[in-house]
Amino acid sequence: MSEGEGIDIQAPYDPGNIFARILRGEIPGDRVHEDDDFIAFRDIAPQAPHHIVLIPRGEPPTSPAGIDASWEPLGGRMLRVAAAIARAQGLERSGYRLVLNCGPDAGQTVPHLHLHILGGAPLGPLA
Repeated sequence: MSEGEGIDIQAPYDPGNIFARILRGEIPGDRVHEDDDFIAFRDIAPQAPHHIVLIPRGEPPTSPAGIDASWEPLGGRMLRVAAAIARAQGLERSGYRLVLNCGPDAGQTVPHLHLHILGGAPLGPLA
């Protein structure tokens, strides 16, 4: 499937996906954070006043379904980095949402593990 139509969470990593291209600098992004393990940038189709996407460098699992025990240290760091980004964006006081989509039914469109940081307005309840 092409990006935008959903993904096959069992497919091997595609180094041509849009996030891999952003990591390589082939596609610009409005970066708000960068370190040895992650970059974060503003989403080009924001779903909230603040909508930041946090992605790991390299070739991570294509979705949360691919996370195994070897990913536990980096997964924990990913959550800490997301919280630090939310704090730096002024979202800590009013609240924010962290979202990991897994597969097409959840709306995942890019086959590269990523976390959405949403905030800046009431987001409403989930489920």
